[in-house]
Formats: sequence, C-alpha cells, structure tokens
Amino acid sequence: MTGIDAAPLPALGPDGLVFMASGQGSQKPGMGADMLDIPEVANTLACASEVLGRDVAALVRDASPEELNDTRNAQIAIAATSIGIGWALMARDIVPDALLGFSLGQVSAMVLGGMLAEEDAFALIAERARLMGEAADANPGVMSAFLKITLPEAEALAADCAQGEVIVAANLNGGGQIVMAGTPAAVARAEEAWAAQKGRSSRLATSGAFHSPLMASAVEPFGAYLEGVEFKESAVPVVGNVGASPLTAAGAREELMAHLVSPVQFEASVQKLQAAGAKMFAEVGFGGVLANLIKRIDRSALRACVQDRPSFEAFVEEWKGN
Repeated sequence: MTGIDAAPLPALGPDGLVFMASGQGSQKPGMGADMLDIPEVANTLACASEVLGRDVAALVRDASPEELNDTRNAQIAIAATSIGIGWALMARDIVPDALLGFSLGQVSAMVLGGMLAEEDAFALIAERARLMGEAADANPGVMSAFLKITLPEAEALAADCAQGEVIVAANLNGGGQIVMAGTPAAVARAEEAWAAQKGRSSRLATSGAFHSPLMASAVEPFGAYLEGVEFKESAVPVVGNVGASPLTAAGAREELMAHLVSPVQFEASVQKLQAAGAKMFAEVGFGGVLANLIKRIDRSALRACVQDRPSFEAFVEEWKGN
C-alpha cells in the first residue's frame, strides 16, 4: 500500500473544521502542563496511566528532554495530550468535520474519529513505540528537515548521498520542506551537500529514522499485534498519511503497517482536504508544528494551535462566536 490515492475526499460539513493531531518531534518538557485540570485531558491521561501502568501526567509534566525524546516516552506523551485536547474541544461542542494526524498523530486522529477505543490506542501506541524503538536501536538513524527543496531534488540528493546506506524522503510536508530519514552518515552527507547548494536543514528531535526502510523490522510484529485490535468506521473522514485518503476499518491494519516505512503525505492530505471544503486547520497538541506547515502550504489558510490553556480558551471563544 504505497502512493497517493487519486480519488477526491467527500465534501466536508459546512464549518470545514479539521483537527490535526501532532506527531513525534513536537514534544517538550512540561507540554500541556496547564491543561491537566481540564476534565477531558485529565481523564485521557488517567486512561493512559491505567493502561500502561505508569503516571503519564507526570511524564508530560516532569520528564527531562532526554527522557521525553525517547520514542517510547514521546509517543505516549504526545498522543495523550492530543487526544485529551481533542476530547475537551468536542465536549464544548466544537466537533471536527475531518481529522488528520501526522505520523503518530494518525493514531490519535483514529481515536477522536471513533475508529479506535482510547484504551486500545494507548496499548497500541506503546507496542508501536516499543517496536520502533527496537528497530531504531538495531538500525540507528536520524531525521532532518530540508528547506526550500523539491521532491525531485530530495530524491536526487538521496541517490547521490546514500553510498550504499539508507536515506529517503520520509515526510512530504509541503511549502518546500521535506524531511529526510536514514543512517546518520548518509543524512549528514545530504545535509553537507544541500548546504553546499546554499540550502538549509535542521535535525529533528527523534530517536530513529522513522518512515524509512530502517523501520522494516517492526512491520511484521506490529502487523501481528494489530490482528487483535478492533477498528470501527469513523463518523468523519480520518485522512491517512500513506495514501492521503480516508481510512476504513477494513484497511486500518494495512495502513498502520505501511505507515512505519512509508512517507507521510502531509501536503497531499491538506490539499485534498481543502478541495473538499476545509476552512480551518486546528492542531490539537503541543508545538504548533502542523499549524506552521499549513502556513507553508497555503499562507491564506486559517490555522490554529490548541496546545495550552490560553490557546484552548481563545479557540473555544472564537469558534463559538462564529
């Protein structure tokens, strides 16, 4: 299952509200700390804590940068925050017309769309993080965002700099930004080559080369795990990263497996959503990475990042005033 699905999305509801769930790399110590007393956020973190047998609220609030950057911790903290904020908005009658997650955020979006039970999601995320962490330990890799680059340029750069190692375009973010993933040496060569062409790049805070062949060892065991997970149809479109098309209960397992080693088609997903009537892209989760990507793709698009108490209260007030 690879490549963008050419089929358009069905027309969205009249509000055109899209919730975007944050991906890995956006984590920061203390993220969402002032949201922990919002009931829906507190309940989500309590659910994660019960499923995982650890204090997820403490992880979100108190973890050091080194602890939080470990994929086994980052994925749980980011997903719990995104899901909790999403539920809190819905509890205030701010309901999305579509959902879009970035990488890990795809699982968060599936929960908010009703495709996946919250309890199952946290167990799934923990297993996903464990398997990805093991793959990263066995096949060390890094990720780096390249700016003002086209896909053909990125592919040429990868071909020139691989030298028998792995390097691929892993996140197609739009607005001239593409994240490359691969072995440390191959990515470093690409960074140097791009700098020689007056290009800029920036390393991401990830502990592995996600969405690349270096994650291949995680695919089969993750697929075996997913055989025991129940998926339901979503009430609104949940746009998948692999094909930029709505996920289905029948196709969820295949999507999540392919997702580990396939590029994130973020720009294509946003463009399809806009064609279907998306008017507001609201990131639920910390960091504002996705809201900034929306700005890169289309400076005129309405966007928001709901990540802390002030931005939450402002968005609720603004949206209810529409």
